[in-house]
Parts: sequence; C-alpha cells; structure tokens
Amino acid sequence: MEGYGCVSPNYMAQQHDINERMRAILIDWLIEVHHKFELREETLFLTVNLIDRFLEKQDVVRKKLQLVGLVAMLLACKYEEVSAPLVEDLVLISDKAYTRNEILEMEKMMLNTLQFNMSVPTAYVFMRRYLKAAQCDRKLELLSFMLVELCLVEYEMLKFPPSFIAAAAIYTAQTTLYGVQQWSKTCEHHTSYSEDQLLECSKSIVSYHQKAATGKLTGVHRKYSISKFGYAAKCEPAHFLVQTQQ
Repeated sequence: MEGYGCVSPNYMAQQHDINERMRAILIDWLIEVHHKFELREETLFLTVNLIDRFLEKQDVVRKKLQLVGLVAMLLACKYEEVSAPLVEDLVLISDKAYTRNEILEMEKMMLNTLQFNMSVPTAYVFMRRYLKAAQCDRKLELLSFMLVELCLVEYEMLKFPPSFIAAAAIYTAQTTLYGVQQWSKTCEHHTSYSEDQLLECSKSIVSYHQKAATGKLTGVHRKYSISKFGYAAKCEPAHFLVQTQQ
C-alpha cells in the first residue's frame, strides 16, 4: 500500500506555473492552519499526501495552488476528523481568495483525479509504530514529530517512502537528544531499516533542523516553540552528525 501512496520525486518538472518553493510555502502555511483548527496529527500528513498526488496528475496555475491546499485539508478532515471545518471557514482563512463554489468544484475535481482513494499509509502511521518500538518518552516523541513535519515541507524528501522518513526522523531525534546513536536491534527489526541506511537522510533532517528558525518558512518551528509541544523547537540540532561526516 505504501508504494501506491507515493509520488514521483520529480513530478514538479511537469508543472508549468508552480515549483517546489511554492509547494514549501503552501505546506508551511497549512501546518499553521492545521494547528489553528486544532486538527488531528493524521490529518496533516494526509493533507500533504493528497496535495502531492493531485499535483502529480494535474497541472495547476499558481493562483489556484492555495485552493488545492485548502481542499486537500478539507478532504483529509472529512476522512480523519470527527467534525470537519466548514467550507465558510476555509473561505475566510484564504482571505476570501476563493468562493464557496470554487472550493466545491475543486473538491469534486480532486476526488475524481485521485479516484476517491483516501486510504494511504502516511509517515504518521509508521511514526506511531516505530515510536513504540523505540520505547520513546514524550520528549523524543515531540522532537520526532517536529523533525518529520520539517520533512513534509521539503520537496526533496519525496524520494523516500513514508516509512523511511519516519524511521530517519526518530533516529535523528534519538541522536539529537542523547548525543550518540541509539538505533537498537528492536528499532531495526520493526522498521526494517539499519542505521547505515538512515544516516544520509538523517543528515538532511539535521540540516532542516538547523535552519528551522530562519528564513520565511518557520511554521513548524513556531508550532513546536510552545508548551503544548514541550518546547521541542528549543532543542539544539545534532550538529556533530553533519560535521563528522563532511
């Protein structure tokens, strides 16, 4: 099932009016919208998956990209949440950039393009299972989720399957918190990924962590800077993981 939910890691090449940077801005903004609406974690991961799968199949003009994001979140809410936000809420949150009708039309188009397939294993499902195998505490769990959300924003991470990103995020969080590699035989058994396999991806995640508070895309960093998320953003990145390998 995992393979079915993945997209081509260079699908942006087929888009004429949008690029990876615009995708990153959209997802960074949606992470804030998701937080504002107090939605379930599953919803965010499914939203990003729906966006990528839709953009892989459909050419989108840049002024409709935010609409694609909002509708993906609406569909993810209908799938994951007990009660979804109202279409009117989405109109408001887009500063009335789109009408109710435009949202409903895009919803139809997206569902038909994706052939109504909403059941895909996102990184979230793997995170939950692997965190259990890692016998994590709250601190490790929150840092792992912060790192995996940083990966959602990065287009280049689409080359890895969700299970791999989940494992790499947890491995990176362990290394960040404990300073030494902690990847146990149990983690390796349950994820089926070895430390050697994860290292390269882990270094990329550390580099995202290092720049999380800078630049324009700071949605994840701001979200994890509050007490609800254990101030995970204040955690110092694992600089040594990148330095020793250079």
